[in-house]
Amino acid sequence: MTGLKRSPGLTGHVTGRDLECGVTVLFVTVDEIGKGPKLHWHPYDELFVIRRGRARFTVGDEVIEGGPGDVIRGPARIPHRFEVIEAPYEAQDIHLNDEWIQTDLE
Repeated sequence: MTGLKRSPGLTGHVTGRDLECGVTVLFVTVDEIGKGPKLHWHPYDELFVIRRGRARFTVGDEVIEGGPGDVIRGPARIPHRFEVIEAPYEAQDIHLNDEWIQTDLE
């Protein structure tokens, strides 16, 4: 295992390939209200585990507000994004794949 890797815009991430398993974990911290990723999708499910702050998620046609302790699912091939509505926002995003694959729509 190679351990934690750093990535711009994120606190860090580690891939399933690094861990020799089928998940990739992103450590996300956003300190500004209104910020978040562009609309995108993945060819696998993604889980958002919110630890601090609040965010408004758009998952397909559904809008969901989430806060500490909530787990939100972004199903495979369904466009999704979130916008921070209470900062600081901290979450672990679990990609159910051994590598991070993302197709941006915006």
